[in-house]
Amino acid sequence: MKKLGQPYAPSTMVDMVFKGNDLSFKTDEKGNAILLFIGKKMEDGNIRGERYARTLKYDRNGGLIKDHWELKGKAT
Repeated sequence: MKKLGQPYAPSTMVDMVFKGNDLSFKTDEKGNAILLFIGKKMEDGNIRGERYARTLKYDRNGGLIKDHWELKGKAT
């Protein structure tokens, strides 16, 4: 969660390895990770494992109200 909470380059796909798992995540226009694939990277570059989506909700002043990761199913 600490690695996913950091800001990254906006609107990009970031690949990394963490504790023996391959991670690939997409960032939004602000650089927040919003879509995560975790598992093992296949020869074609896709990750076989699990897919997660992140919900970020802000109040009118731009303060973060909700930060929630949800399992969306298998990633192939």
